[in-house]
Amino acid sequence: MIRKRITALGLILAVGTALAGCGGKTPGTPLDAKNPVTIEVWNYYNGDQLTAFDSLVKEFNESVGKEKGIIVKSSSQGSVNDLETNVLAALRGEVGAAEVPNIFMAYADTAYTADQMGGIVDLKEYLTGEEISAYIDSYIKEGDFSGAGEIKIFPMAKSTEVMVLNKTDWEEFAAQTGADYADMADIEGLVKTAQAYYEWTDAKTPDVEADGRALFGRDAMANYMLIGSMQLGTEIFQVSDGEMTLNFEKETVRKLWDNYYIPFVKGYFAAAGRFRSDDIKTGNIIAYVGSSSGVSFFPDVVNRNDQESYPIEMEVLPCPGFAGGEAYAVQQGAGMVVTKGSEAQIYAAVEFLKWFTADEQNILFSVQSGYLPVTKTANDKTAILESGAQISQSMEKTLSAAVDMVNNNSPYTTKAFESGTKARNILEYAMSDKAAEDRKIVEERLAAGQSLEEAAAEFCTDACFDAWYETTLEGLQAFEGR
Repeated sequence: MIRKRITALGLILAVGTALAGCGGKTPGTPLDAKNPVTIEVWNYYNGDQLTAFDSLVKEFNESVGKEKGIIVKSSSQGSVNDLETNVLAALRGEVGAAEVPNIFMAYADTAYTADQMGGIVDLKEYLTGEEISAYIDSYIKEGDFSGAGEIKIFPMAKSTEVMVLNKTDWEEFAAQTGADYADMADIEGLVKTAQAYYEWTDAKTPDVEADGRALFGRDAMANYMLIGSMQLGTEIFQVSDGEMTLNFEKETVRKLWDNYYIPFVKGYFAAAGRFRSDDIKTGNIIAYVGSSSGVSFFPDVVNRNDQESYPIEMEVLPCPGFAGGEAYAVQQGAGMVVTKGSEAQIYAAVEFLKWFTADEQNILFSVQSGYLPVTKTANDKTAILESGAQISQSMEKTLSAAVDMVNNNSPYTTKAFESGTKARNILEYAMSDKAAEDRKIVEERLAAGQSLEEAAAEFCTDACFDAWYETTLEGLQAFEGR
């Protein structure tokens, strides 16, 4: 802080420090290259994403960090759940827990919990208005828990959903049936195309009844429920001041049911592996909707029943929405949360985050990891292609489709509320688990000689939907007002 009595030289130095710093707030202890501040960053990256992140951390330490007196230490905590557990244990001061990191990756619900514990910093004080406006608006708003313009989550890298295809097998289907990518531009068209694919593959073995193959699967069912509802004009979790009001509108939910559960029990959709990219690899499906950041796991070979193996090519398309619906796309990917510490530590943390999300670094991380840049200028196909960063053909397809999704739709993510993760988990598993269980029954009936219509008839009724709906509604209502 500047004392009331201050010399002209002192004033010049203070102003110079402020201009060189974050713009919103000056650290109480100026950074000193000879006595660097060390900050620790906890993340959940692995594989190529961790390699890309650590490479940039090293570059920062050897350049800007060295110049300003900042050392960044990166620590992967394993999975998202492991990271959340470790962070909350550290904030609570549990026995055996590590010290609280200076920065940790978090989704909104975890960040909200940490904020309720009084453990994180509002970064609005450390950023100028011009710096804030450089980021995509919805990414910045994700960390505004109170609605007062606070920034409790710093956008680092984001993703959305895209549709990924086994182009090799699709082209055979398309050549023989006239199917076109445009047929799957909306969800209703996707269901019709999946039925056509099932019937086409079923007809290949006329001596075997109802052995058609599924065309499609999807990761993250909660995204389907939440984004699909938004497209249909309903926000399931309406949150104000941390309290959730439930809007599980029956007509909207029935449309979600008819376009996922019904085609699933009939065998047009499928999910067997942990992720749908696993189902692509086994030939269980030829298309799926998943995170743009996960496309790097798309296989280049199909191994069907350990007997048939062949190479495949990938294609990436926009994620289909409901026909005539509002233009919404999922916004996902954890941000960075800065914990309370000395002014110098907070200042150093913000300096690192600003450097990492500058266009050059953020685009480089994107093309190496599959995540999307977070600034308005970097989230641009031309900017990415002309950045000079080496980009593979598959990553170019992925980022191109993902950038279009963000720029041509309203990115949406639920606001944080207490027990938000538990409520979201109901949406994640309620419909998909029932679909998988009931499909097994249908398959047993098919094996016993029933037709597909006979085997699935029980599950295609109003009574079946109504029973599931009431049970799911009751489960969600437990979290209302919390």
